[in-house]
Amino acid sequence: MGTEVYFSCCGKSICRGCAHSFMQSGNMGKCPYCNADRMDTTYEGEIEEIMKRVAVNDAGAMSALADYYYQGEHGLLQDRERAMELWKQAAALGSSHAHFHLGVYYHAEGDSKKSKFHYEAAAMAGNEDARNNLGTMEYLSGNMERAVKHWTIAASAGEYNAMHNLLIAFNQGSTSRAAIDSSLRAYNTSCTEMRSAARDAYIRLSIARIGAR
Repeated sequence: MGTEVYFSCCGKSICRGCAHSFMQSGNMGKCPYCNADRMDTTYEGEIEEIMKRVAVNDAGAMSALADYYYQGEHGLLQDRERAMELWKQAAALGSSHAHFHLGVYYHAEGDSKKSKFHYEAAAMAGNEDARNNLGTMEYLSGNMERAVKHWTIAASAGEYNAMHNLLIAFNQGSTSRAAIDSSLRAYNTSCTEMRSAARDAYIRLSIARIGAR
């Protein structure tokens, strides 16, 4: 499950915590942007809306549709080749989400060159998950200095895995106490700024759903 909800009615995305808060405030089934009533929208109707946006080169719609095809969700049969086509189209239009997923895909396929290319594109667009993964790739290649730089940037933006990797690097003697303290302060500041009651409520709900399975 991604961190954002895509609304096919207006082609915009919102974080799941904010979407949860919006629904809890008496707006169940409505779009937080255009206020369209989504309560009776079927998967077929949503896919039809997304297809129309894909036809006019909406990168967000392409990425959302690719996600559904890759997982076989929203009434679509799983079609990973189609998903790849859509992610590539979205990436060409500058989608960091698409670049990140292509990076993950090529990494799993063992194509480190293509994986790194897409992770770098995603990271330059502000995707800190991609930045963290770049750090891991550099670490595995023996480039600890570059790995630490990537992890430091990602951790300073609040990326948990990057902060965890930096702590491991510190324990291995690959970064200084001053550097790790500075990164930890930046990480804590970013986490505080990003935290909200809405996001906490959504996280609790997600954990409860997982526990009920």
